[in-house]
Amino acid sequence: MNIREKFLNSKVYNFEETDFSWHKHPVFKLKDNFKENEILIGLIKEPLIFLNDLRLDESELNPDLLIFASRHTSKTARPAFLVHTTGNWGEDADFGGDSQDLSKTSALLHKAGFVSLIEQEFSPQLAEFSIDVEVTHHGPTILEKPLIFMELGSSKEEWNINDAGKLLSNVIINTIFKYLDLAEKKSDKICLGFGGTHYAPNFNRLIKSKNVAISFICPKYYVQQLNKDLISKMINNTLEKVDYFLIDWKG
Repeated sequence: MNIREKFLNSKVYNFEETDFSWHKHPVFKLKDNFKENEILIGLIKEPLIFLNDLRLDESELNPDLLIFASRHTSKTARPAFLVHTTGNWGEDADFGGDSQDLSKTSALLHKAGFVSLIEQEFSPQLAEFSIDVEVTHHGPTILEKPLIFMELGSSKEEWNINDAGKLLSNVIINTIFKYLDLAEKKSDKICLGFGGTHYAPNFNRLIKSKNVAISFICPKYYVQQLNKDLISKMINNTLEKVDYFLIDWKG
């Protein structure tokens, strides 16, 4: 709830409650003079990785893109802000979604999230936080809308840092504007990533320094499980037309 509270109590962005509900919770809308776009905030009770039904047929909502604001957990418990797409490369689907299945996503939204984190000014309290693009992992995989996860990690200590929740909430809003800018400019090559480790350092550098946007990243430890169906899903489930396959041979 830390991140959601920062949205609703923001001194920068003004959210107001709407007449809509989603998963039996009120929906809030960014109060601004948008000509063509709306930014909405919803809430669900179940863990986001296990969300298998948006229930859009129960409301008047029809979003174009989804950003899931989530907590991140890791064995190292290192402080971090992270962004990634979702899907399962192997048979294991213990963390949501279906086996060997991928969500829908947008390479430009994925890049927008990462770049917005990089551009955000960090307070001294957050100086130890890393910024990472992770490889594609966990659920959900069957939702009908393109999505990314943006996460605050990696332990209760970080989850409860006021400045961390505030920063991520601001970054998520900036991500939407950054996405609209990238989509209008159309200067990025749309790519799929293969190889490397979980935190994808080589792909991080490419996204940061080149006109490259990557949707799905399959790490080296799952490359041998790739098949024609999965590669087709990587292409077809990317909102934009894919231009290139990028291979990290050394990661």
